Amino acid sequence: MSDPARAIAFHVLRAVAERDAYVNLVLPAMLDEHHIEGRDAAFVTELVHGTIRRQGTYDAIIGQVATKGIASIDPPVLDALRLGTHQLLNMRVPPHAAVSETVDVVRREIGHKPVHFVNALLRKIGQKDLDGWLEVVTAGLEGDEARAVRTSHPLWIVKALHEALGGHGAQIDKLLAADNAPPRVTLVARPGLCEPDDLPGIPGTLSPYARILDAGGDPGAIPQVRDGRAGVQDEGSQLVAISLAEAQVDGSDTRWLDLCAGPGGKAALLGALAKQRGATLVANEILEHRAALVRQGVRLLGNVEVTTADGRHGPWEPASFDRVLVDAPCTGLGALRRRPEARWRREMADLDELVPLQTALLTRALELVRPGGVVAYATCSPHLQETRGVLETVTAGRDDVNIESTHQWWPHIDGTDAMFCALLRRS
Repeated sequence: MSDPARAIAFHVLRAVAERDAYVNLVLPAMLDEHHIEGRDAAFVTELVHGTIRRQGTYDAIIGQVATKGIASIDPPVLDALRLGTHQLLNMRVPPHAAVSETVDVVRREIGHKPVHFVNALLRKIGQKDLDGWLEVVTAGLEGDEARAVRTSHPLWIVKALHEALGGHGAQIDKLLAADNAPPRVTLVARPGLCEPDDLPGIPGTLSPYARILDAGGDPGAIPQVRDGRAGVQDEGSQLVAISLAEAQVDGSDTRWLDLCAGPGGKAALLGALAKQRGATLVANEILEHRAALVRQGVRLLGNVEVTTADGRHGPWEPASFDRVLVDAPCTGLGALRRRPEARWRREMADLDELVPLQTALLTRALELVRPGGVVAYATCSPHLQETRGVLETVTAGRDDVNIESTHQWWPHIDGTDAMFCALLRRS
C-alpha cells in the first residue's frame, strides 16, 4: 500500500457496509494491525468518521456529477468516491492530493477499470467548494427536506428530531450541526474507587464525576480506566444513573436493579453509588456477550450480581426492589455524533419492534419495584414514540404510578448525548 492511511479508511468503510461492522470496533483494530499512530491515526479517524457522517450530502453531490446517477455505481467505488469527496470538501487536503491518492486507492484495492471514472468525477467535484455544492443539491428543497441533505441525516430522523424539539427551526439546525461535530471523550470516576481529580481532563458541566478530555488519544491507556476504577461514559448517561440514585424512596433502600445493563456503563456507576449506601445491585442483561462486558465493568464492586435473563420475564419476585433502572433498547438517535454509521442503519420501521419492547420492559419494572420505590426509564433517543409515548401507554389507567419528573438532555444545549430520563414512583 503506497498510502496505508487512506487504504485503511477504505477498508473500514467496506467493513461497515458489507459486514455491518461498528466503526468504534473495527477502526482501532485496523490501526493497531498496521501500526498507525499519532497524526496518521488522527487523519484516518477524521477521514472515516467524517465520510460516514456526511455520506448523505456526499451521495447527493456524487449523484449530480455521475451521468447515470448514484445507483449505477458499484458500492466499493462509491465508498472511494465518498472518501475523496470528504477530502476535497471538508479536510485540509490539497485538491490534487485528494484526487490522486483516492485514485491510487481505487487502482490498488479495486482494480484499474474504475480509475478513469473516479478521477473524472472527483475532478468535477473539486470545481466547487462545499457551500457551492450545497446550493446545487438543495435547490428546490425546503424545510426538513433541505436540512436532511445539507446536514446528512435521513429525512425521517430530521422530522422526528424536529418534532421532539417542538418544531423550533433554530433548535433543529443547532442539533443537526451538533450531530456532525466530533464529540470529546468523557470519563467517569466511579465513587469509592476513584476521585474525579485523579483523572486527566477538565471537570464536566453536569455530572460531579465527569472529566472531559481536551485532546485525542486512547482513554484505555489511562490507568484508572484500564483497571476499572473509572470508565468512558457520556455525561448524559452518568446523569441517568445519578438521577435514579438521588431520587427519594420511602422505607428500605437496599436492593437495586438494572434491568437492561449491557454494556455496563450505567451499572458500574449505579453499583458504585449503591455500595456507598450499603445497597446491592442486580445488573441484568439478556445477551451473554454483553453480560460479560457488564462483569468486566463492575469487577471491582463486590455488591453487584450480574444475571442473564430476558428483562420482561426474569426470575424476580414482584415488588422486590427499591430502585429499578430501565435503560431500554432504542433507536439510538441521541448518540448519532458518537456512532457515525447509526443514522444510516436505523429505519422508521424499527420503532414497530422497539416501542412494544420498551413498553413491556417499563411495565415489568413497575411490577418489580415495591410501593414507595422508584423506576428510572431512560432512552438514548429523544423520539417521542420512545419517550413520552411509552410513558403514556404504560401509565394510562393506572392510579398506582406517578410520573415524578422527565428530563431530556441535548447535544447542542447540554453538550451530552440526547438522553431522556423519567422517574416514576409506585404508590
